[in-house]
Amino acid sequence: MNDDIADPPAPRGDADPVARLGARLDRTDDLLRRILAEVARTPSTHAIFVDAGYVHAAAGLLCVGTEDRRSFDLDAEGLIDAFIDKARTIFADSRLLRVYWYDGARRRIHTPEQQVIAELPDVKVRLGNLNANNQQKGVDSLIRSDLESLARHRAISDAALVGGDEDLVSAVEAAQGYGARVHLWGIEAAEGRNQAEALVWEADSNRTFDQEFCRPYVTRRQVTTYENEGEPPPSRDEVRFVGQRIAATWYGERGPAFLAELLPGHPYLPGPVDQDLLIEAERLLSRSLRGHAVLRRALRDGFWDHLRSRL
Repeated sequence: MNDDIADPPAPRGDADPVARLGARLDRTDDLLRRILAEVARTPSTHAIFVDAGYVHAAAGLLCVGTEDRRSFDLDAEGLIDAFIDKARTIFADSRLLRVYWYDGARRRIHTPEQQVIAELPDVKVRLGNLNANNQQKGVDSLIRSDLESLARHRAISDAALVGGDEDLVSAVEAAQGYGARVHLWGIEAAEGRNQAEALVWEADSNRTFDQEFCRPYVTRRQVTTYENEGEPPPSRDEVRFVGQRIAATWYGERGPAFLAELLPGHPYLPGPVDQDLLIEAERLLSRSLRGHAVLRRALRDGFWDHLRSRL
C-alpha cells in the first residue's frame, strides 16, 4: 500500500456541520430580534365591559336612593366617556378596542335609549332578554363569550369589567386562561356589598367609583304634584282615551317606523317609552297615575288600541 496516497475528500453534504449549525442559529436569532422589535412597536389593547343592569342599580341606589330605572335618568354617554378616560390613565401605554355595553330588552329589540348608546363611537351594545319581571337574562353569558373570545384571539391584553354578579367569575377565569388580565371595576355600595366576593377574589385588580364620580351622570326624574290630587281618580275609559290620543300624536310625529319598533314587544312597552307615556298622560289629565296600576294598564291598552288600528 502506498502511504503517499491522500485520503478522499469528505462528501460535500457532511462538510463543516458546525458552520451550518452556526448559520442556522444566526438566522433564528435574527428572526427572534425582528419578532421582538415588532412586538415592541405593537401597543397593548384593552376593552371595557359594562353590565348596564349593575350600573343602573348600583349608581341609582348610591346617588338617588333607588334601583328603579324608571325613577331616574342615567347619562350613559357621559358615564361611558368617564370610563374611557379612567382606562386611558390606568392603561397608559394601551389603546382602546371598544366599550361593550350589556343590557336587557324585550325580545332583544333595542329601546330608543339603547339605540342612542349603540350609535356612540367605540361602543358596542349587546342585548340579553328582559323577562316579564324586568329581569335580565343571558347577559352574563354574553360577557363570558366576548371576554373569552377576545382573550383567545389575543385581541386584548387587559379587560376592565364593570359588574358584580358571581356568575361573571367564569368569564374572568376564561379570559385569564388565555393570558388576559381582568380588572374589576365597581360602584360604591350604598350599604353592604354590591359585588360578589368570589368575583373580587378572582380579578387581577379592583377599583371602586364613589358617589362623587357617579353623581354627574344620575338625575332623579321629577314627580309633579297636582292641585286636584284629592279628587276621585279618572275613569278607566277616560285614561284609555288619553292613551289613544297620545299614541295618535306620537304616530303622527314619528311615523310607521315607530310602530315597527314597538310591535314585536306587544303587549309590553320599552321602559323609556312607558315612562314617557305615563308622564304625558299625567300632564294631560293634570293628576298623577302613580300607585294606580289598573289605570296605568288602561293607559297602555288605549295606547296599543290606536297603534294596532294603524296596521
